[in-house]
Amino acid sequence: MVHAYILIQTEVGKAASVAAEIAGISGVTSSEDVTGPYDVIVRAAADNVDQLGQLVVAKVQNVEGITRTLTCPVVHL
Repeated sequence: MVHAYILIQTEVGKAASVAAEIAGISGVTSSEDVTGPYDVIVRAAADNVDQLGQLVVAKVQNVEGITRTLTCPVVHL
């Protein structure tokens, strides 16, 4: 299982609606609108890195109002 944080920048005024829509996507375990350089932080899980990439590109990035994403896979050092 691969876990990741997805840091999202949105259009002005869209953070709450983006977070709410993303929360309903399969594979997303949490979605919060936040303050700071990013507007939404998402925690996601997938069986492998390829499925994580598909989740981000095919589902998350297609949500209207998103301008940029940064995916940070969790590692255990």
